[in-house]
Amino acid sequence: MVDELFEQAPTLLALVDRDLTCRNLSLGWRVRLGLAATDAAVSLSLADLFLLEAMPEFEGRLKQLLQGSQSLQDLPVCLLGGDKVTDGFLSAWCIDAESLVLAATCSTHLNQALEELRQLRTMHELILNAAGEGIYGLDVNGLGTFGNAATTEILGWRPEDVIGKRSHDIHHHSHLDGSPYPQAECPIYAALQDGEVHRVDDEVFWHADGSPVPVEYTSTPIVKEEKIQGAVVVFRDISERKENERQRDAAFEEIKQLKEQLEQERDYLRDEIKSESDYGEIIGASEALKRTMAQIAAVAATPANVLILGESGVGKEMVARAIHERSERAGKPLIKVNCASIPKALFESEFFGHVKGAFTGAHRDRIGRLQLAQGGTLFLDEVGEIPLHQQGKLLRALQEREFERVGDDRTVKVDVRVVAATNRNLMNEMKRGSFREDLYYRLGVFPITVPPLRERREDIAPLADHFLERTCHELGRDPMRLSKQQVKQLSAHPWPGNIRELKNVIERSVILSTGNRARLDLALSVNSDPAAVAMSVQSVEDESGFLTDAEMRAREKQNIIAVLHHADGRVWGPEGAADLLGVKPSTLAYRMKVLGLSKTG
Repeated sequence: MVDELFEQAPTLLALVDRDLTCRNLSLGWRVRLGLAATDAAVSLSLADLFLLEAMPEFEGRLKQLLQGSQSLQDLPVCLLGGDKVTDGFLSAWCIDAESLVLAATCSTHLNQALEELRQLRTMHELILNAAGEGIYGLDVNGLGTFGNAATTEILGWRPEDVIGKRSHDIHHHSHLDGSPYPQAECPIYAALQDGEVHRVDDEVFWHADGSPVPVEYTSTPIVKEEKIQGAVVVFRDISERKENERQRDAAFEEIKQLKEQLEQERDYLRDEIKSESDYGEIIGASEALKRTMAQIAAVAATPANVLILGESGVGKEMVARAIHERSERAGKPLIKVNCASIPKALFESEFFGHVKGAFTGAHRDRIGRLQLAQGGTLFLDEVGEIPLHQQGKLLRALQEREFERVGDDRTVKVDVRVVAATNRNLMNEMKRGSFREDLYYRLGVFPITVPPLRERREDIAPLADHFLERTCHELGRDPMRLSKQQVKQLSAHPWPGNIRELKNVIERSVILSTGNRARLDLALSVNSDPAAVAMSVQSVEDESGFLTDAEMRAREKQNIIAVLHHADGRVWGPEGAADLLGVKPSTLAYRMKVLGLSKTG
């Protein structure tokens, strides 16, 4: 019966002795191996029947059967024959202590299916490994099932480091700041609970070397027959994107600061154009002025702070400008701060700037005058007007060369040279306790006293000629000249208002003139009394019966100057210049702009 079974079996049926040598073989397999069908006895090794290289434990398991182990069932094997290898399944059992029966089945369809499965698996592995994004697979319990090549490239962890383990514990265990990140809060594992797709665009995974890797990822559940079987996590390294965003934000912040600085410089320079043209270059050749110019030349090339002293209207600002223009900082801005015009509540913001929201009304960031003067010169006009409680903050900023904007905790480094000016006696102010002694000595490294106009009378004529020429040009009048008698009149005047008063007198003389002769007599007698100005204008009108268009503009300008003096420079509000003239403040502001007037006239 056994012989008949071996003769008829189309598949592998082999009788193997204790030495694992095949002594009998089914007819179907004899044919496959090219053996004669009539040979009753064979002597073949296992290597003649099986591809043992692919089955390293096969022989050992057969020997265990001979020693009494249980039979083998459906063991995957690689069968030889017909110049090819065929996959199959083997069953084996022991007949007695000396022999085994091996029975293997294989089919073309099975082999084709297995081959297609291998190809499909290989293709899927190639696709996954070709992807630039990292791809992890998780089972329903959250344990890793696979990882592609990109996971190792991005995070440094090999797939075998993650497979069978909780990937969260390996590379997602804490936040960027080091605080714990419980798995229950992890969006990756949430997909295993709620069956929803979870997307995160700003987190970190931890590299094998302990460094954080910025990532964005998507956790997608795998659902079969309405049951969650696992999840697929696709992530990418966004380090380059984060760096680009950082550089972009830094660039935007720099652009924002530069824009604010340019806007303030623009507004500042608009004001400076007028003030710079008021006095032009320093004019005169008196001995007193020469001494001042020698002091300017001596200190300009040094980094020393300068304190300019002198009466109101002597041209302290022009001295500050000359020091700046002769210094190494001439290519940088000269920023003027009129300390007397800054409200006490806004002093700190004006000097140091503020950030948006620092106080009520701070609707945007603002750069202070100190930062605006970076690399250049800061001119503190009327420095004696700085409130005492703010002097300490200014002193610290000048000593430490750093400050914080109002509402900001970041320190701003600054390099400025300070030139201060005042018409007050700061020594007396220190004795009264209204000016800090340490600030005085910080500012007054090199004091310069600008002489009043009465001490440099030989400069009055050239200054008057300069102002006369400019005023005629501005008012569209024919050029005028001063007579010798008029020069004597000017030289004899005490000039309590100094150069500013001289400039105003010359402008009035041109306005009050009807021909090509400046009415200096009227201008000097009028001085600055608005009522006298009106009477003088009326007398001029009575002489000719009419006024030219230039004279009308000049009259309007002088009238506005007079009302601004009367209103202490205020345009808006009750008793302001607009209220006194009976016009809207916006209308007066427009006229002042057309005539080139500031609030100080």
